[in-house]
Amino acid sequence: MARIGYFVISAVLLLGFLVIVVTGVQLMATGEGLGIGIGICAEVLVALGVWFLWKTYRFGRRSAALARALEAEGGLPVDELKRSAGGRIDRDSADAVFARRQAETERTPEDWRAWFRLAVAYADARDTPRARKAMQHAIKLHDGPGQGAPTAG
Repeated sequence: MARIGYFVISAVLLLGFLVIVVTGVQLMATGEGLGIGIGICAEVLVALGVWFLWKTYRFGRRSAALARALEAEGGLPVDELKRSAGGRIDRDSADAVFARRQAETERTPEDWRAWFRLAVAYADARDTPRARKAMQHAIKLHDGPGQGAPTAG
């Protein structure tokens, strides 16, 4: 379901980018300094937006490829977190799992699998920036020399 939502939002965003590009071109075509300046700014913002969207899409594909590889090895982290009746993760449980994942990563800092599991622990603790950095490091280690690129998916 999340994948469908991502593609719908991406499609809407790309449609918005198209409208901005057309408007920017029309502004530049006026020949007036202000119109040209605003048009150029619009094109630059669209380029940045497309770049960000591509980076996000690529990150998702690469992290999913690592998840598939880890699943094939039987190494995906098991959800062992305690939850409340409402489904919220128990903080003490998340802290305990995080401590184990962090220790595993410190023991094997060159293992992408440990970094992947650490990223999941960060995500469970709702620390998205660190989860993303840990996953990026896992991808970097996986794609490193002699490791091969992740499978396309």
